Amino acid sequence: MYENRREKLLTRTEFALRVLWHFSAAILSVAVALLAGVLGYRYLGGLGWIDSLLNASMILGGMGPVDTLKTDGAKIFASLYALFSGLLFIGLLGLLLAPFIHRVMHKLHIDESAQDAKRSAKSKK
Repeated sequence: MYENRREKLLTRTEFALRVLWHFSAAILSVAVALLAGVLGYRYLGGLGWIDSLLNASMILGGMGPVDTLKTDGAKIFASLYALFSGLLFIGLLGLLLAPFIHRVMHKLHIDESAQDAKRSAKSKK
């Protein structure tokens, strides 16, 4: 997916497209997770659509639930959804930071390779 250390650094436009691709994947992941939460709260928790959206959004955003759930199935769902939301946050953070971290590391490798080339040229003289 990424260029290796022997390849040249991406142009700014190519890098912007890569960041946009990662951002789009993150937005899609959040939308799917929110939809799953809304459906779970709606059908397992017996909440209305708006209350389901509110609860799913609050859990996914890390704030916590709003409504009290009455059935064991709904409580188990809410527990698993909260754990999933926390792990999703960590994964999406990695997804969003990956292009920037890779670019910095790639740039450092290019600088290191250029210095090595200068050193070997001086030693051949």
